[in-house]
Amino acid sequence: MASAIADFYKEKNVFVTGATGFLGKVLVEKLLRSCPEVEGIYLLIRPRGDQTAQERLDQIVKSKLFDKVRHEQPSFHRKLHAVSGDMCEPALGISQSDVDMLVSKIHILFHSAATVRFDDPLKPSMLLNVVGTQHVIALCHKLKHLQAFVHVSTAYANCDRSYIEEVIYPPPVQPQKLIDALEWMDDTMVTKLTPDLIGKRPNTYTFTKACAEYILTQEAADLPLAIVRPSIIGASWREPLVGWCDNFNGPSGLFVAAGKGLLRTMRGEYNAYADIIPVDLPANLMIAVAWDMAVSRPENIPVYNSTSGGVNPFRWGEIEGMLVTYFKKYPLDKPFRRPNCAFVSNSFMYQYWQIVSHKGPAYLYDIWLRMIGQKPRVVKMYNKLERALQSMDFFTSHHWEWSHDNADALTAKMGEEDKKIFKFDCRGLHWPTYMENYVLGTKKYVLKEDMDQLPLAKAHLNKLRNIRWGFNTILIVLFWRVLIARTKIARNIWHLVVSLCFKFLQYLRISSTQGP
Repeated sequence: MASAIADFYKEKNVFVTGATGFLGKVLVEKLLRSCPEVEGIYLLIRPRGDQTAQERLDQIVKSKLFDKVRHEQPSFHRKLHAVSGDMCEPALGISQSDVDMLVSKIHILFHSAATVRFDDPLKPSMLLNVVGTQHVIALCHKLKHLQAFVHVSTAYANCDRSYIEEVIYPPPVQPQKLIDALEWMDDTMVTKLTPDLIGKRPNTYTFTKACAEYILTQEAADLPLAIVRPSIIGASWREPLVGWCDNFNGPSGLFVAAGKGLLRTMRGEYNAYADIIPVDLPANLMIAVAWDMAVSRPENIPVYNSTSGGVNPFRWGEIEGMLVTYFKKYPLDKPFRRPNCAFVSNSFMYQYWQIVSHKGPAYLYDIWLRMIGQKPRVVKMYNKLERALQSMDFFTSHHWEWSHDNADALTAKMGEEDKKIFKFDCRGLHWPTYMENYVLGTKKYVLKEDMDQLPLAKAHLNKLRNIRWGFNTILIVLFWRVLIARTKIARNIWHLVVSLCFKFLQYLRISSTQGP
């Protein structure tokens, strides 16, 4: 059966912002592999240091992510074109010659560039997420052949609500007025005003993404625009590589910290939904949404929530057990401690376990490093981990529900072949299998560890277990000896236990000599 979506992309030119990001790379690979007759894909890439935009693109396509399309289409790289630019610059920092080229060629535009750092100050976050979106809108208005403009937001843009529909909600302030005010405010003033501006939202990221959505209604309502809102993007489910991920953002960094034995406790509600969505699903959804925008031409701006909790719920408490199980089955190389992570909802107990499991061992280890003449580093590492945990607290301690009527309606429009090729529904996802592949993905693709060294990693994990048992045994004996020295009851119990053990050994020896 033919694919209507793949056929739509035939001889089309696509422009992608955020193509160097996690989702952007998967989107580009999927377009190349499943829409093989796409004419060209133009990627906005910011030069970094001594690297040009083209050099960064050349480095990206060497990734294992592109192995499958490299095998199927050896010359795929000829369809990829680096466009040097910067989201924070006027007109996206694109040269006039490149702008003229894009204006005459581009049919579909995917805008996924954003800062995803939760702790960014308000000014840079507004600059990239909101003002950058305005620059993209301005470019879209120039494009002569634009058929679809897909903007990537986040399912948490409106996390001040418990139930989030596929509609655009107005932010607490007019984004343009805030942009104008930020131009004359100094950093100290902005820092003081930020908590009042973001309101019930936990950070500048969710606030600015909500502002960007509203800006789109104001400045891009005449464009063929759709908005896709993924939740917490995790490793790939099915393609192009099972369990593929390549960064420490989001859950991947926390999972690695748990696998290394660094993360022992985390604040969160055991039964709250962990709304993780595999990266290949929103990538497929974006491709399908662009097709539908061009074919159906809806009057309003459609919004698509790309989430898992409403159709295939998965709880943080389940993740806790699976991480420990699978990181013991596939241990990381040279972990700091054995994997053992638990979610705690009580603030007092969380602080207690922070001291016992994180800060205490960190200070002890740094003292040991000083004693052997090495530079202490563990406390600094745990401080960084603590900041990451604080940024995630809000999302692991709360629960949301999202509607998905538009996503379901889009599925109904698709043919059977397209439902298979561009699947974005996670109803068939088996979470234990996914988490096992996710753990393997962090080991193989994020840390780039050699799977042939797995027996050595397991041996090291057993060594850590023996050290822990030995340490705990010594601690118990010392504690008990102190009790024996101080209390008569403890001494009597000790003598009773020793005498019982002695009698039991005598019984075994007599039984063995008598025989059958």
